[in-house]
Amino acid sequence: MDEQTRERQRMVERHLIGRGIRDPAVLEGMRTVPREAFVAAELAEFAYEDAPLPIEAGQTISQPYMVASMAAALELRPSDRVLEVGTGSGYAAAVLSRIAREVYTVERHEELALAASRRLARLGYTNVHVQHGDGTLGWAEHAPYDAIVVAAGGPDVPKALLDQLAPGGRLVIPIGETPREQDLVRVRRHQDGTFDRDDLGAVRFVPLIGAEGWKEAPGTGPVAPRPGASRPEVVAKLIHEAAEPIESIDGANLDALLDRIGNARVVLLGEATHGTSEFYRMRARITQELIRQRGFTVVAVEADWPDAARVDHYVRQLPWERAPGQAFTRFPTWMWRNREVEQFARWLHDYNGAVEAPERRAGFYGLDLYSLYNSIAAVLHYLDGVDPDAARVARARYGCLTPWQGDPAAYGRAVTTGSYRACEEQVVAMLRDMLEKRLEYQLRDGERYLDALQNARVVANAEQYYRAMYYGSRDSWNLRDQHMFETLQVLLAFRGPDTKAVVWEHNSHVGNAAATEMGARGELNVGQLARAAFGDAAYLVGFGTDHGTVAAASDWDGPMEVKRVRPAHPQSYERLCHDSTVPAFQLALRQPRRMEVRDELSAARLERAIGVIYRPETEMASHYFQAVLPVQFDEYVWFDETRAVSPLGESTRSAGIPDTYPFGL
Repeated sequence: MDEQTRERQRMVERHLIGRGIRDPAVLEGMRTVPREAFVAAELAEFAYEDAPLPIEAGQTISQPYMVASMAAALELRPSDRVLEVGTGSGYAAAVLSRIAREVYTVERHEELALAASRRLARLGYTNVHVQHGDGTLGWAEHAPYDAIVVAAGGPDVPKALLDQLAPGGRLVIPIGETPREQDLVRVRRHQDGTFDRDDLGAVRFVPLIGAEGWKEAPGTGPVAPRPGASRPEVVAKLIHEAAEPIESIDGANLDALLDRIGNARVVLLGEATHGTSEFYRMRARITQELIRQRGFTVVAVEADWPDAARVDHYVRQLPWERAPGQAFTRFPTWMWRNREVEQFARWLHDYNGAVEAPERRAGFYGLDLYSLYNSIAAVLHYLDGVDPDAARVARARYGCLTPWQGDPAAYGRAVTTGSYRACEEQVVAMLRDMLEKRLEYQLRDGERYLDALQNARVVANAEQYYRAMYYGSRDSWNLRDQHMFETLQVLLAFRGPDTKAVVWEHNSHVGNAAATEMGARGELNVGQLARAAFGDAAYLVGFGTDHGTVAAASDWDGPMEVKRVRPAHPQSYERLCHDSTVPAFQLALRQPRRMEVRDELSAARLERAIGVIYRPETEMASHYFQAVLPVQFDEYVWFDETRAVSPLGESTRSAGIPDTYPFGL
């Protein structure tokens, strides 16, 4: 069995059977059809990830789960004749052809129809027939059909398709009031000619364009400026005129930015990558001014709670016993173990040293939930010291997670057996006990209790997160961001009613998700939750770059590499900023110097996001998404050329560094 075949089998087991697809014919069809043959050669390595991929004409090939789910909803029989609207690459038609007798498929893009026809013939799918035309009108010549499936979202079910559905037939289509919000419905035609509908859940597809669909494609695919929008060179000139240049990070005048931030209680500072020096240094500079001039006392970052606690002990000079080992040793180590973060930690340590009142010292806290086992160890260590009986109970309760200690991501396998329920009950019970003993524990040492309580929260939420991640659904993203926002709320409450916090996270977490395609998929984020909770008292700042270098890996758990960032896509916000010819700047979006800037940037465009994995050769497929920048952020910080962060070595100990120093032994 070759590697692609093994990947295909794993895809079926994990993403289809693992998520509830049970139809044997559908599963066999998905096992049989080589998805890599229906995408460009450079995307073949991504063929069996459960994600849509780009194809010609600005369209996409649907994720495998969606193809299987829609095929299963059709309830196909071997004798059925099927009409598909939206051929695309031909992949779904090929799968359907392994289940049904004949498949007729209509594609409105001529280049796609021709390419799919040739591809299907070359691969031997002789019972698939392709036509170039308006799919909303069906293919009346071969009607009626036992099943009709539509791979695009329309405002309602086209009447022409209902007319071509045979008695007893099933039609599956995404429909919604807007092209971005759809529900998948199944329509059945009864023998007497009446119809009924089943709602199969929320989905997101490209718009169904045609005589009985949407008349044009608004805000989807590779984004062109909206009708009537100015040419890109005009928008770039407006950015040039409205931008506040940054001559140097250390010497940047931030007075205007601080005025715009005003009395905000929460300032969220983003980054377009996790490995860019300028982003870390500029966030540090802004944070320093917020601490010095505006009294911010919480720095909350996209890092694991136990690791950030090591930094917090150091910067606030807390007299806690030092945990063994080093902080930030989980992949990707360079994200926080770098010179830029180290310099900020030293600055914060020195600043706090001059603050007499301990409650006014600025702390450094982690928002994330990946540290399942480090957090368990922290809870047990705390309870051993304050309540040995409770520690014994905790060890018994957390024992259910022990088999997964080496690979927490594999915990989702417990879903298939139902054994996770015992773990869920135990970790929630442990958190409940910690909350019930709040007064008893907090009176002994409030800081240590907060640390232990938050670690118990991490365990409870991480248990849910790793379970949801097994399904690969939006639930895992939403659980993580809800946890991070709830942690932020806990910190604000613990530090007092006047506490103000600055947050360091990726743009995808701090920008308002409602202004991006994430929101259309049902995903939320910290920025959206902060906007809902604090309104204008939350100030959201995004960061971007055009080219340079970045610290990233090629694969998960792979080594850090210094990679070259490609110049931005021509239809992206980044290209507009690059074409402004200002090397580095701040751009006010909530209160711009010229309102025309906000208006012109309000056309949906592509935006780049690079995480800990960066594959420049396929970045259009994996590193761009659609957004409306002035709704996503209140401010945008730009560095045209950037460079990678400088990772720390194995040890950073040197003369004069105290034992509590977090980054090395």
